Amino acid sequence: MAVIHRTTLKPTKLELLTGWLPTRPWYRGGPAPVPEKSGGFRLDDPAGVVGIEFLVVTDTADPGRTAYLVPLTYRGAPLEGAGHALVGTMEHGVLGRRWVYDGCHDPVLVAESLALIEGRARAMDQNVSDTPDHEVTRSRAGAPLGPAEHAPEPADDRDGTRLPAPHGTVLEVHRVLGPVAEDPPLPPRGALGHVATGWTGPDGSRMRGVLMTLRPA
Repeated sequence: MAVIHRTTLKPTKLELLTGWLPTRPWYRGGPAPVPEKSGGFRLDDPAGVVGIEFLVVTDTADPGRTAYLVPLTYRGAPLEGAGHALVGTMEHGVLGRRWVYDGCHDPVLVAESLALIEGRARAMDQNVSDTPDHEVTRSRAGAPLGPAEHAPEPADDRDGTRLPAPHGTVLEVHRVLGPVAEDPPLPPRGALGHVATGWTGPDGSRMRGVLMTLRPA
């Protein structure tokens, strides 16, 4: 179970993302974003070592106030071979130095994302320890995926991140978020599985959409 500590972070997550977001091919805004937390959820690492968070942020400097999905992992030591995926480091008031990674490059986040899609893992509240997030919905059609047998090999483009997954599938992480009419959001056409949830829109309303889609490769 991940424990949510009420403490200080220096720099904060949003401060780290201010410099990192403009380096991403899927980022739609200008050179100086002002990210604001709009929602998200957490997953538990079965080994209790890695913090896993799916953070939804809105760029308030963008007139369109685009919302982005930023999966992050928090580690107490560098992840070997993942220097290119490092978002930055921060000092945690309880845990000390934390290395923050783009979670699509972290095997623990990828494994638990697939487990969530299959119903083997639960989405947890972003801000409260040991509390499920019941707004997160998921689906899976087809045979069990089983564990991934290789390190993540994500590919970014203008729309998001594609991750090869077991048994001839690919996990699409939708970085640029948009609301859908259905509540709860339905799986996209042709999907083998999906994860969806809600976040706070620019006018304070609750938006809902699909965050990840599992498709045939």
